[in-house]
Amino acid sequence: MAGWSRRAMLAGGAVTFAASALRAAPAPAVLSGARPGAKARPISREERLARIAKVQDLMQRAGVAALLVESGSSLVYFTGVRWWRSERVTAAVIPAKGQPVIVTPFFEAPSVRETLAVPADIRTWNEDESPFALIASTLRGGGNAGPIAVEQTTREFIVDGLQREGTFKVVSGAALVDACRRFKSPAEIELMQIANDITLAALREVHAGVRQGMTAKDISAMMEAATARLGGASEFAMVLLNEASAYPHGSRTPEVVREGSVILMDCGCTVEDYQSDISRTWVFGEPSARQRKVWQTVRRGQDVVFEAARPGVPVAALDAAVRRFYEKEGWGPAFALPGLSHRAGHGIGMDGHESPYLVGSDQTALEPGMCFSNEPGLYIPGAFGVRLEDCWVMTAAGPKAFTPLARSLEDPI
Repeated sequence: MAGWSRRAMLAGGAVTFAASALRAAPAPAVLSGARPGAKARPISREERLARIAKVQDLMQRAGVAALLVESGSSLVYFTGVRWWRSERVTAAVIPAKGQPVIVTPFFEAPSVRETLAVPADIRTWNEDESPFALIASTLRGGGNAGPIAVEQTTREFIVDGLQREGTFKVVSGAALVDACRRFKSPAEIELMQIANDITLAALREVHAGVRQGMTAKDISAMMEAATARLGGASEFAMVLLNEASAYPHGSRTPEVVREGSVILMDCGCTVEDYQSDISRTWVFGEPSARQRKVWQTVRRGQDVVFEAARPGVPVAALDAAVRRFYEKEGWGPAFALPGLSHRAGHGIGMDGHESPYLVGSDQTALEPGMCFSNEPGLYIPGAFGVRLEDCWVMTAAGPKAFTPLARSLEDPI
């Protein structure tokens, strides 16, 4: 559930959870000397070249001359270049035919070249020159006719600057980029598996180490340390205690662990640019009947999401299915509280949140290779909330979770 930062209840009764819709995930590595991150293999040069070839084929079919991609995850996806965003523009121009061009400030070129993973021409601009003029001249000299597609997260001042330099018709490149990034390759799925293994193993350590009197900051620090030890780069380690757990992204009100505290952790890490996102909720000490009932309802809600997941089914149907179940249980209706106030999940890969999204407004059909979170939480303002979240990949045979789902309120990891 949590966004990414790139640094910077059936009381007393047994519940049987459906398994028919879900392929079992392997148990993650344990902490006894294991370091899952050591197994990570970077995306190969050949795979990045195949990505460029795919997007070029899509551009040719669409009559698009070139794709402009500024610094960010899509630049890494296609070229390997890892660079931050600032007022100084670094971007790739990927023509419909021909070799990519990287545009960057003159004094940054040696650093940019360090992570460039594909053949590309690096063209530079000095501080008294316009990067937009350089991009425009690159586009004009590419020999490809048609509009210029711009990757969907590109900042407006770059689009404006480009348009001031010529008569380019600028269109959205979202469909082109999504058609590539939406479907994860075996290499990408392997990296996501490692990231999820690390996060779950770190959560297991933290779950065992929580003590009365700890603050959310104390627990978060434990999670970040465990994640690093296992070979992951912590992206977020959100800890919501007591009433704060009723608000999906927390509260500024200080809370500490006490007997009966609800502890909601939403954590993720990055391994070779690919992310995990796992949430677990438990009670410190003896849970109340109400806490147990809500937890078990959410756990069943995850099963409902998976049972609805089949190739060809719109992702909106997964969100609708769990809302119908929750409404029958007396929650909601729809997004009303107490109930499920956010979507049932989101796409994930190099970014913590990617399209498609498990929400009623998204009619994208499920296809093998798509990866998502499954997180149909329940929230009671003024009291507590429960969120259980696992990531999964769609396969031809059905959904496959990266991690084993929570077993019980007493053994959530």
